[in-house]
Amino acid sequence: MFENYGEGTILALGGAVIGLLFGFFAQRSKFCLRAAVIEFGHRKFGEKLSVWLLAFSSAVVAVQVFILNNTIDLSAARQLASRGSLSGALIGGLMFGIGMIFTRGCASRLLILSANGNLRALLSGLVFAVTAQASLAGMLSPLRNTISSWWTVEGGSSRDLLALLGIGHWGGVFFGLIWLYAALYFSVRSKLTMWKWLGGIGAGLSVALAWVFTYLVSKNSFEIVPLQGLTFSGPSAEWLMRVLSSPAMTLNFDFGMLPGVFVGSFIGAWLGKDLKLEGFKDGYSMSRYIAGAMLMGFGAMLAGGCAVGAGITGGAIFALTAWLALIGMWIGAGLTDRLIDNDVGKENPHPLQANMRAP
Repeated sequence: MFENYGEGTILALGGAVIGLLFGFFAQRSKFCLRAAVIEFGHRKFGEKLSVWLLAFSSAVVAVQVFILNNTIDLSAARQLASRGSLSGALIGGLMFGIGMIFTRGCASRLLILSANGNLRALLSGLVFAVTAQASLAGMLSPLRNTISSWWTVEGGSSRDLLALLGIGHWGGVFFGLIWLYAALYFSVRSKLTMWKWLGGIGAGLSVALAWVFTYLVSKNSFEIVPLQGLTFSGPSAEWLMRVLSSPAMTLNFDFGMLPGVFVGSFIGAWLGKDLKLEGFKDGYSMSRYIAGAMLMGFGAMLAGGCAVGAGITGGAIFALTAWLALIGMWIGAGLTDRLIDNDVGKENPHPLQANMRAP
């Protein structure tokens, strides 16, 4: 296959298939970190938190089992092997969490909603991609580099939580099973529908499948192929530059993954009759979404990934910086939502604050 089609084509096709699966499952289950954080903060422990826990725990258990049976070896993955930034992970995670509340969804959710006809998500996604690119190699990159340099950690065991805790991959499986038990408990109590069960687990297994696929390609390829999982910050910036400036399309995993997610979400929305054209209600609402998208774009590049890229993909391999970013996202989103809630019901609230709670 490598001789006939080349590594780039195989990576792009695999990325498209895995992206399609993730997009379909995420759309059908309404997978969303923001919604899970809000439910948790309001102590509802309902179906949105259940779906996120199903996806997260499924990814953790699957990845750790694959490592234990020697199907994959992810020690060379960027999230573990290279030097990381603890300050960037925490501050970036906080910024991403704040922006996630403003835009009513994380980066992956914006792409999924865009495929369903949500113009608010489409605009926010474009602003997110522009800001991510500016943070990676544009006018915001000096600021990102400065913050990232405040507190760094060497790659290898210093960035591996399982090694730092001394519990190994069996400990990782056990930890994942604890979260899976919590997911099953809340799912049963919330009386999840079949699609939410399948969608949550399917989204998590898609994350694990991405790690397995890129590892197998890198192991059998004649060229150097980086190990990578599902993430949306880097690919969004990369696709933006493809559209704006690069006439030659470089085929890789991200080339197929992003369109695959869009198509998968569209198919899920079509089957579920969720296709609906939606726009902004007023100028205050638009400014909120734009501000949130900018916070997410810079925060994601600072943290080394988005809610899926750092939170689940990096979390599944127990990268220290990924877990710090995920914690930051939960704290940032939870505090922002709490502040907004405190403003709701007050006399004559600011229009921007009032619109933050609008559906």
